[in-house]
Amino acid sequence: MSFEKSHIYTYTVWMKNVTLAVEEATLREARRIAAERSTSLNAMIRQFLEQLTERESQANQARRRILELCRESTAEVGQKDWKRGELHER
Repeated sequence: MSFEKSHIYTYTVWMKNVTLAVEEATLREARRIAAERSTSLNAMIRQFLEQLTERESQANQARRRILELCRESTAEVGQKDWKRGELHER
């Protein structure tokens, strides 16, 4: 009989508690939504904050990359030899 060794890893994650004030009606509706999703309000808020910070981080990285590309660019702007009215002629 052969037994495979399995490894169980335990990771400690330190989390901070946050207190927030929410209107009663909003809290009631959020709890209802959490129950429908078979999750907790705490888990939903945690997921929202994780997604928010990830989006902001990606947006910041994109802005930094755009600035970097602008600095590295060798593009030149030509001389303006047109009039505004000419652009709108039909």
